[in-house]
Amino acid sequence: MRMAFYGSSLLSCYWNGAATYYRGLLRALAAKGYDITFYEPDVYGRQDRRDIEPPQWCSVVVYDGTVAALKAVAGKAGEAEIVIKASGVGFEDDLLLQEVMNAARPEALKIFWDVDAPATLADLKTSPEHPLRRSLAGLDLVLTYGGGDPVVDTYRAFGAADCVPIYNALDPETHYPVAPDNRFAADLGFLGNRLPDREARVEEFFLDPAATLTALKFLLGGAGWQDKPMTANVNYIGHVSTRDHNVFNVTPKAILNVSRSSMASNGFSPATRVFEAAGAGACLITDDWLGIELFLKPGEEVLVARDGRDVREILTALTCEKAARIGKQARARIIQEHTYQHRATQVDRIIRICSRNLEAAQ
Repeated sequence: MRMAFYGSSLLSCYWNGAATYYRGLLRALAAKGYDITFYEPDVYGRQDRRDIEPPQWCSVVVYDGTVAALKAVAGKAGEAEIVIKASGVGFEDDLLLQEVMNAARPEALKIFWDVDAPATLADLKTSPEHPLRRSLAGLDLVLTYGGGDPVVDTYRAFGAADCVPIYNALDPETHYPVAPDNRFAADLGFLGNRLPDREARVEEFFLDPAATLTALKFLLGGAGWQDKPMTANVNYIGHVSTRDHNVFNVTPKAILNVSRSSMASNGFSPATRVFEAAGAGACLITDDWLGIELFLKPGEEVLVARDGRDVREILTALTCEKAARIGKQARARIIQEHTYQHRATQVDRIIRICSRNLEAAQ
């Protein structure tokens, strides 16, 4: 089946946390026989910072950040049996949704894929006239990056025909154990861009422990932190290309996951870094959020911190032997249950059921 997928970027992870998610899922779907074209706008300097070239398993169309170019690529939706508009494309999202769904054939399966459901739903709750809210009745399905029952129930209440979470996962061919590199030596590493609803939590779970554990080394990667006050034991290295994610994850004694505020309060929203770190065999320390046991077992496959004090206590007691054991057990669990092959099987099943139901109703 031909799939037209309109998203932020497949080729660049620069200010684009969904890149790993898109790559893993679409690659696995292509292996199941889907003919996929991914449409992404040339915005935010992402094309100048590509970390992969167009892959063989998916056609990629990059269009100018203009309304005329947007309308031209939106018209291509009429050539596909499955039409997907993702959230957070980054250029005229509301117009793109309208144009893509107008161009889609009546018999095509029309899907909205929300890669930031808590934030999207917060907007819908405060804006009854939001274009997405008005469009839900014309869509066949909403898929989400995560969120669990709270997100599913809210989307259905807003008029979605159905909503299914498709969680992040691991692509074992891109994230795996490698040899450590002294460039990334640290006791605790954190990789994440500076975002308004994450910054205070990074202060609490990462920068504050660093300020008190002055004998330990901390490694900070991600865009936007260059003017953030931090102690001398924090090594800030800026944006980290995906080609260095494995070595970033395996070199420090432990890797920290800090959820954005909306994701943490909603729960059931594991970030890509959780699976990247586990896939590399890293010892992961994560902030506490509802649903983590669905993915990793606390105390054995992941260490859970409720606040910065917990982070300090975990780091102080953590031995290299324990860190290695947790990393090994985490990788085994993720490989067994949470790869993108698992997620693609789920998506394929959902698409086929929805397509059959759509055919029967026409």
